[in-house]
Amino acid sequence: MPPRVKITKKDIINTTLSLVRLEGSAAINARRVAAALGCSTQPVFSNFSCMEQLQVAVLAAAYEVYLGFIRAEAESEKYPRYKSFGMAYIRFAREERELFKLLFMRDRTGEELSPAVDFKESVEMIAAANGFSREVAERFHLEMWATVHGIGTMQATSFLKLDEALISDMITDVYQGLLARYKEENG
Repeated sequence: MPPRVKITKKDIINTTLSLVRLEGSAAINARRVAAALGCSTQPVFSNFSCMEQLQVAVLAAAYEVYLGFIRAEAESEKYPRYKSFGMAYIRFAREERELFKLLFMRDRTGEELSPAVDFKESVEMIAAANGFSREVAERFHLEMWATVHGIGTMQATSFLKLDEALISDMITDVYQGLLARYKEENG
């Protein structure tokens, strides 16, 4: 009798991530994942006691993909570091539509909304670059993020096709407008 192939937690997460990319978040179910792995649901439930655990693991894996976009954009040095975060967010929305929707376009009612790593770093950049308090920098970034998220959502849903140069100009315009207002208000 041939040896049984062990399906690992990593195999399950990677397969589920691939399914989400193709089919959206509705693909996160035991039967669909097992079918893609070519096995019963037993390995899924041997590695994850419930589907919520798999969902959390897939969210974490999707977030790592997103952070890879941020790192790559920042390392390219095409834009100032803060702007590169926004451009990466939008590129992620365009290139990884379903992962973007999973991370940033789902109902988060009841979830703890602790600031993410990229949010914290963005706030620190704004505060340091402009001499703003953390509170002011958080508000500034929240307003910028709302703009970037709106553009990203339009890209993820194919609502409006915008080229990179126009997106870059839009982000610069909003940033400069906010900066002028915040500097006036916060001396």
